[in-house]
Amino acid sequence: MGVFVFLPLVLPLSAWPVARLAETRLHPRTATRLLTAVAVVMAVCSTLCLALLMVVGTAQLPGNPLPDGWSDPAVRAALPQDEVAGRAAIPTLAVVTVVCGRTLWRHRRVTRGARRALAGVPGRTVAVLPDGTPYAYALPGRRGRIVVSTALLAALAPAERRALFAHERAHLTARHHRHLLAARLAARANPFLRPLCTAVGYTAERWADEEAARAVGDRRTVARAIGKAALLSPRPPVPTLAALAAPGPVPRRVAALLGPAPVARPWPSAFTSVGLAAWGAAAGAVASAMSSANSAVTLFLVLRAATPL
Repeated sequence: MGVFVFLPLVLPLSAWPVARLAETRLHPRTATRLLTAVAVVMAVCSTLCLALLMVVGTAQLPGNPLPDGWSDPAVRAALPQDEVAGRAAIPTLAVVTVVCGRTLWRHRRVTRGARRALAGVPGRTVAVLPDGTPYAYALPGRRGRIVVSTALLAALAPAERRALFAHERAHLTARHHRHLLAARLAARANPFLRPLCTAVGYTAERWADEEAARAVGDRRTVARAIGKAALLSPRPPVPTLAALAAPGPVPRRVAALLGPAPVARPWPSAFTSVGLAAWGAAAGAVASAMSSANSAVTLFLVLRAATPL
């Protein structure tokens, strides 16, 4: 296995440049998909790395239920830093499992609670709530619903209301909640992936901004709607769901809408800074996958040879 087993833990650092550049240099749709894919691959590989090290650590514990051959000195000699890294991986993987499970549980609790609360509200696709607090968010599901308060609708002009609904509809159509949840879980699994999680939150909102601008036909109207919503409701009522004015720096989103529309490219050119960063992140993801596969196969062969038939 050698040092390859440790590479997936630090290779997410190779994705930091693209996390910063993708926000401004790539089309939001391309950036969201690229960053989510890189984050998920690297998170899975780093978790697999911890699992492999945990096998090494648990094999040495007295009274473990694993085969005795797995704790043989010859097996430990074939594995790197088995005494320190193997035992340290046990509590680390336990923490990762608990944190990721808590994130999933909270997401399901929030979405289920919101659906139950809106069960009696008329409207299949849009739920207008008589509330004095201005807010709007997209509630994912089989049919999906746009939830908006009367206070926010009263504060927006008719054209800005159309921009609001187009923005939230874009969240539902593109299933942005899946990208946000996947990136959030990846960041929980490996703290080095937090910049990618933050970037996905921003680019998903920018993706919805651009879809709303295309549907409304006026980028300034969408910018005004976002600015008003941000001033009226500084925080969304449901932090785990996509909202009009969060997450992400609102001034940057407004400035982007006041500029020209981004050009959609399937993959950036390698002769640009964002292209080099994207290729570097892709190479890091591939290297992480190869390192994890190499370590898993090696450990499997070693343990298989040490396990009596």
